[in-house]
Amino acid sequence: MNGNLVGVDPSQLLLHGPTKRLVNTYHWHSPNKGIVASYSPTERDVEDHFNVFRGVDQIEAFAQATIVSCATFLECRKLKGLPDLLRDKFVPAFISVGNVSFQNYLELGDTFISIGNITFYKWRQMVCDGRIYKVPKGLDLDEYFSDFTEERLLKYDISKDFIKVAELHDITGRAILIELFNKLA
Repeated sequence: MNGNLVGVDPSQLLLHGPTKRLVNTYHWHSPNKGIVASYSPTERDVEDHFNVFRGVDQIEAFAQATIVSCATFLECRKLKGLPDLLRDKFVPAFISVGNVSFQNYLELGDTFISIGNITFYKWRQMVCDGRIYKVPKGLDLDEYFSDFTEERLLKYDISKDFIKVAELHDITGRAILIELFNKLA
């Protein structure tokens, strides 16, 4: 994990259990700037909700793909260790959710990307802005994002074939020491 998260299985990085992990693949990552990750909702994700992936779950998926993945990567790099080292010390937690606006929806069978831009990172706290896009059917995301850049990230410079689903601002999370988290509970 010295370079970036491309090629790393999210199950190796995210502390979430398999039924709550909402990231399938990291397609592009610049450690101090941002990330592009994808997810395809499962039957469990849309159960009892008209086969639609709920907005609150989209926010969670975006947070896992951005603030949790990127901050975990940076903290592991700083501590010169693997994510397992963090499991015993920290709990990832939402601090706040800023403005979120939905323009479309996601259904079972769709794949979407979270494009996150890191706007703040200090003391295990990270803030990201970004967007969620529905991916055109059959597109190879690894190939598509193989030459992506920080400049393109900042402009959301992607094909018009992607459908904007949501725009998110000030999504904030922090890794809280387990001792402090238990006191808050």
